[in-house]
Amino acid sequence: MAKARALDKRRKSIRNIRKITRTMELIATARFKKAMDRAHAATAYTKRITQLVSDLANSGMEVSHPLLKGREKTERAILLVLTANRGLCGGYNGNVVRAGAARWQDLTATVPNVQLEVSGKRGISAYRYRGLPTAEKYTHFEDRVTFAEVEVLANRYLEAYVTGELDRLDVAYMRFTSISKQSAVVETLLPLGSLVGSTDGAAAKPKAADQQDSAGGQSQYEFLPSAASILEEVVPTSFKVKLFKCFLDAAVSEQISRMVAMKAATENADTMIKNLGRAYNRARQSQITGEIMEVLGGVEALKG
Repeated sequence: MAKARALDKRRKSIRNIRKITRTMELIATARFKKAMDRAHAATAYTKRITQLVSDLANSGMEVSHPLLKGREKTERAILLVLTANRGLCGGYNGNVVRAGAARWQDLTATVPNVQLEVSGKRGISAYRYRGLPTAEKYTHFEDRVTFAEVEVLANRYLEAYVTGELDRLDVAYMRFTSISKQSAVVETLLPLGSLVGSTDGAAAKPKAADQQDSAGGQSQYEFLPSAASILEEVVPTSFKVKLFKCFLDAAVSEQISRMVAMKAATENADTMIKNLGRAYNRARQSQITGEIMEVLGGVEALKG
């Protein structure tokens, strides 16, 4: 049996660890609430602007946009992986890294030129360990990412796609569905032809009335000066919002994963403290009994 002093020292160290995990749990809970509010607000806005792009393209006019035009042959692609700068968040980083690695294998098998861009120190170190070359590394995106920060990155992708330097953009991140459900996904953000149900960029035919009603009601718009000019402004904004939504989902999913992981660590620390307390009491009682027996043995020896 371990000595009582060693057990007490170990129990004190676990208590100190428990203070850290409990504090991290509370911080993650506070940040999670703010991040979730931003994610919910961005979700509604993203759905609405996507529907607006679809309605404009399906307005019956011959409108098109370079971002909606798919390439006949994909020669250059970029895979952007969104991970965290910190660990202690369960399997969050590992799941995103594995999803990105799987898409990387698929892209390299079909696309001649593929570049890997990683956001987050954990993802950067993970892909370095796997031996995958990283073209761009981003460590300044935190859980409080702003639209201005993402817009700089989005403008670079848009310019590259319009000039023909980029044919496809995939983003691997942790999608936030609810507090109890987050899933690692890889989405293709460029080209944006999937927004209107076409990949060649041509204007799709207007939907039937019953189809529009089933999709949430028929939308009526008056275009001034024209649908094409409005589409010219809305489509790039739609891409920026979708990319920003990916960063927001990644941020709130990270805080949820850290909150759950730290809560489990705190509960495990409580269990270990209780078990060590019982072991310490048994060891202390055994030590006291041994000391009493030694005293009694000495008394009996003096009597003899």
